[in-house]
Amino acid sequence: MLNVSDGPSALERFFRYALTPERRALLNTIRYAEGTWARGEDVGYRVMFGGGLMPGLDRHPDRVISTGRYASAAAGAYQFMPFTWAMASRSLSLQGFGPEVQDQAALFLIQRRGALHLADRGEFTPHLAAKLAPEWASFPTLAGHSYYGQPVKRYVALKAFYEANLSELRALAGSATPIAAEPACEPVDSLRCRLEKLDRVGPRSVAQGR
Repeated sequence: MLNVSDGPSALERFFRYALTPERRALLNTIRYAEGTWARGEDVGYRVMFGGGLMPGLDRHPDRVISTGRYASAAAGAYQFMPFTWAMASRSLSLQGFGPEVQDQAALFLIQRRGALHLADRGEFTPHLAAKLAPEWASFPTLAGHSYYGQPVKRYVALKAFYEANLSELRALAGSATPIAAEPACEPVDSLRCRLEKLDRVGPRSVAQGR
């Protein structure tokens, strides 16, 4: 898993969304709600609906699993349904199903629900949880229920997890060793320099709505 203290990798520079402590804390809270937290270990990215593990991370398994009253093909740290994963990965031109691309797809869904700017405030509010309830059934609506009538995590439990995780992530980011400044990119009109400039500016906006 990529930690906020690791600094940007070469691969991350080509991703749309920067991974700040605030965004990582929300992603981790989604994992906690969806039952894929796994103490923060990468094995959580391999979890399928029902708790089994997919053999690899080269692609979404697209496999329906039945457990008691429910049946689902959800998979990964953020329990992507196959059609949701196909839409997000196609929109972001993602390859594979590894941890970094799953994080990017989840951030895409957060922005698609109009909640990324709320996440960037570093506050886990009932309004933020309700914005994401139609995307993640384990998140409560303002009424405290699942949007889909499924088991739901209580808001106070999610908020407590989020705040503790964000505090830890901010501490890690604050103690990170400063990265030496790189020389100015040249030639400035090259594709590499333009991509690095976009990375410094931040994520591009995408159309909202389903």
